[in-house]
Amino acid sequence: MCGFTGFLGYGSLNASQVKNVTKNMGSAIIHRGPDDSGIWLDVESQVAFSHQRLSVLDLSFHGSQPMASLSGRYVIVFNGEIYNHHNIRKKLHNYVFRGNSDTETILAGIEAWGLDKLLTQLEGMYAFAVWDKEGGLLTLVRDRIGEKPLYYGWQDGVFLFGSDLESFKRHPNFKSKVDRNSISLMLSYGYIPAPHSIYQGISKLLPGCSLSISMLNPEPNIESYWSAIDVAKSGVQTPFSGTAHDAVDKLESLLMNSVGSQMLSDVPLGAFLSGGIDSSLIVSLMQAQSNRPIQTFSIGFNDKNYNEAIYAKKVAQHLGTNHTELYVDYKDIVNVIPRLPLIYSEPFSDSSQVPTFLVSQLAKKHVTVALTGDAGDELFCGYNRYQITNKLWRKIKILPVPLRALIARALMSISPANWDKYTAHIPFFNAYNKIGDKLHKGARVLTSNSINELYMGLVSNFQNPGSIVINDGNVPTTLFDKKIILNEFDGVQQMMALDLISYLPDDILTKVDRAAMSVSLETRVPFLDKSVVEFAWSLPQSIKLKNGYTKWPLRELLSHYLPNEMIDRPKMGFGMPIDTWLRGPLRDWAEDLLSEDRLLREGYFHPLPIRKIWKEHLSGKYNHKNKLWNILMFQAWLCANQ
Repeated sequence: MCGFTGFLGYGSLNASQVKNVTKNMGSAIIHRGPDDSGIWLDVESQVAFSHQRLSVLDLSFHGSQPMASLSGRYVIVFNGEIYNHHNIRKKLHNYVFRGNSDTETILAGIEAWGLDKLLTQLEGMYAFAVWDKEGGLLTLVRDRIGEKPLYYGWQDGVFLFGSDLESFKRHPNFKSKVDRNSISLMLSYGYIPAPHSIYQGISKLLPGCSLSISMLNPEPNIESYWSAIDVAKSGVQTPFSGTAHDAVDKLESLLMNSVGSQMLSDVPLGAFLSGGIDSSLIVSLMQAQSNRPIQTFSIGFNDKNYNEAIYAKKVAQHLGTNHTELYVDYKDIVNVIPRLPLIYSEPFSDSSQVPTFLVSQLAKKHVTVALTGDAGDELFCGYNRYQITNKLWRKIKILPVPLRALIARALMSISPANWDKYTAHIPFFNAYNKIGDKLHKGARVLTSNSINELYMGLVSNFQNPGSIVINDGNVPTTLFDKKIILNEFDGVQQMMALDLISYLPDDILTKVDRAAMSVSLETRVPFLDKSVVEFAWSLPQSIKLKNGYTKWPLRELLSHYLPNEMIDRPKMGFGMPIDTWLRGPLRDWAEDLLSEDRLLREGYFHPLPIRKIWKEHLSGKYNHKNKLWNILMFQAWLCANQ
């Protein structure tokens, strides 16, 4: 796990300036790799690489980067881990290896087979840049699902690339002009979906893609070497044919292999443990393959509505892990908030970013690598919103749109606070928290024309961000690319597919990677092993959703390791009581960022609608926490980057 950056084309820089700029770009991302650093320049070809290393495999100098291949033809900078690199080495009989790093394995594979064939062999998380001296060609590659980040773009005659936007700011040709369309995307989703970034002219390489570019052919050539949508489609078309219990047995074998391969490390290793199904299963499989207690880590809140630490502790005690927990309060949160714009180099507002950072900080005191339970919900149909959206669409699609619009106006005519009050004593509504907010959000999307439109409306915080953002262009995202709307999928499968290509890489994996790497901690995600992803998509919905349970295969497998009372409990998110904190300890901070004078001076937002929702939230009549947090995270980022 590391960080890299570089550029193609020197522009007006002379040789000595190139060296200093390259070093400075690397030093901007030292948090991603504090153990070692290096640069490589080819003045004649006008290419520069910088690398920051977090030593995990082959701690010797043989693992240092940038690294050249044995022939000298290829030079690479690499971020990530290749879990099957020992198996790949066994196939490379004629290559004389100098060390034991997976970086050298990639170079050997490129020399022996070429990049295209090598990519079919790689199992892991990765982003890398490789220079072919013979062909004068720069190639960027990102892993299949998007665990590792990779930005790129032309800026005033220089092609910049790297793991983190912070490094780009150290290049004199970088133009830090904010893309207003990306602000709108961020307000809607809480993240900026790939290929967009917060800066004009800078993009994110999509997962499963490679990009090739040269000085002779400056237009990036992007190709897909693996497609999550194609895998999903193949799985649905050729479903698993065994019984439900056969599926659990197969899943146990696949996950056991994935977890085992990801436990490979030359440094201390542990796991995040929330006490939920996914992280508990990963820790169970880790402990089953270890002859010593696994180190596990949890964050707790004194607010019982947000506290999973009590469940994590019970799981840890049952499995016999070496467990560490830390309880935090609003003071700890307030101390973290100023760091968020530096941790996330573009605006990002999933509020669980804060506890994710805190648990990463806690884990780093004891280990260098941590496994996580991320992606279980996306692969095994764990989100309640899938079922809620599907049921809602079945009911509303038979109604004429004008009638739906009338119903929506009626629902919106009563405030969320009054809905909560009126339904408090009706048994049907007792299972739902903040029913008023849910009814208002549902009302806003009642006129949707498809289940995809309905779903994206429900997961969006702003249906019309253009009413907030000045000069917004309302650019479409990959979520609405008609090529990926798979009509042969049922409603739930379509929602899962959308999450697989956007929400998972652009929110969940971004959140964990940036938070962990800010404290130089490597995280690994066993559920994203290629074979597990392929198998999950081959499972019929009748197995994923069985006997009234979501994620049935994971629950059933976990029952091999934990008693049922530790498994069967309500799902909790890894969030915080943002709504009450904005009315209390965070109020002054938010008021400063949302002041009318400030908004007018900065020129990105129309002040009046923002002031309106802020006042409504403070009154307690409405809960606008998600809208406000999205705006505040942009404002905090802007303040730190002016």
